[in-house]
Amino acid sequence: MRPLENLLVTGGAGFIGSAFIRYLLRLPTFCGKIINLDLLTYAGCLDNLREVEHSPRYRLVRGDVNDLSLVKTILQQEQIDAIVHFAAETHVDRSIVSALPFFQTNVLGTLALLEAVRSHPHVHFHHVSTDEVYGSLEEEGAFHEASLYNPNSPYAASKASSDHLVRAFAHTYGLSVTLSHCSNNYGIGQYPEKFIPLMILNCLSEKTLPVYGNGRNVRDWLYVEDHVEALWTILHFGQQGHTYDIGGGTESSNLDLLHLLIDLIADETGKPSTVYRSLIRFVEDRPGHDFRYAIDASKIERELGWRPKTVLREGLSRSIRWYMS
Repeated sequence: MRPLENLLVTGGAGFIGSAFIRYLLRLPTFCGKIINLDLLTYAGCLDNLREVEHSPRYRLVRGDVNDLSLVKTILQQEQIDAIVHFAAETHVDRSIVSALPFFQTNVLGTLALLEAVRSHPHVHFHHVSTDEVYGSLEEEGAFHEASLYNPNSPYAASKASSDHLVRAFAHTYGLSVTLSHCSNNYGIGQYPEKFIPLMILNCLSEKTLPVYGNGRNVRDWLYVEDHVEALWTILHFGQQGHTYDIGGGTESSNLDLLHLLIDLIADETGKPSTVYRSLIRFVEDRPGHDFRYAIDASKIERELGWRPKTVLREGLSRSIRWYMS
């Protein structure tokens, strides 16, 4: 087990980062402190951290991961043991419109953090990445840790680039690192540009439900609470230099998922599901839209004993009730 008393979490006001912070500060076995470095751009939401904002073991630093001097100061003053790097631009559609912010944050930001760790080589660095670096699958098969990289969007290319930087710095400078690739996350607190919260909120407002292409693109869905538990497991027990792929084990096409969401929302609101289904509109497909993602998570289960706990219907119902409230 690594000593993990003092953590620097980058992007901790984002969807997954805030879930990780809440998870740790609720965890009876974690008695350390967390420094949250976040620039608080459009997707950062401090409401997701209300339950921990007054904790003596939590501190928010508003700043940029590209600010090397600031990161070095935090590592030294707070005696940081590990960095958990969530901070990233993540929305594929935005990367298609303008790729530059994705490379500034995802590539140069990761580079700055790694340079800071070079000055503090006792600090372990965990890099949170995505299954999208592997590209697209056909009807069969699944991504695994040895899959070849084949990114198809500017977002995926920026994350692939940052993955390569982490491995290169570990090899060249002997840094302690681990990496993880996750499938599509969902859960409470997700910014509504993503598919599931967008569909929930549009249903509740009875607005159009836009579906790309024919809706047959397939994703593997991972409940965010399961994801952050996997990350904590990797931080403690993951082998230095290793990559772990984290999946929910639940594949669904976008259209099938939307119909399930509609049925669950109808159960919660008491309105007929036909009201919501009448709102579905098929729109022009996203450029270069990957057909299918799927994760083979057997390595993390076999080596570290983690597996997802939340079935899709249960996780969606929790998410719906949160957005309704």
